[in-house]
Amino acid sequence: MFDPASLRFDGHGLIPAIAQDADNGEVLMLAWMNEESIVRTLRSGRATYWSRSRQAFWTKGESSGHVQELVELRLDCDRDCLLLLVRQTGPACHTNRRSCFYTAVRDGTETEIMAPAL
Repeated sequence: MFDPASLRFDGHGLIPAIAQDADNGEVLMLAWMNEESIVRTLRSGRATYWSRSRQAFWTKGESSGHVQELVELRLDCDRDCLLLLVRQTGPACHTNRRSCFYTAVRDGTETEIMAPAL
């Protein structure tokens, strides 16, 4: 049986969590989870994170409707990072882009490689 307490959380009780599209492998975003947000995610089947700025739980899509349905939760070899394979509804980024990783550094220059959804 999986025990979230077996993970290696940082000094604030948090662990980085990468959300990746379960169907095409696209990296969507990085957020933070604590033990309780992991439990909530596993129970509900919807990605729930810990907001460091608001100091509160947030279930992805609770206000936007852009939910992340959990397909699988994976642990890295050091147990200090999570990978959430998800089915994303709508944009994952708060900027209304599919992914939060929409800026590339090419030849030393930042280049926007993804426009916001219409």
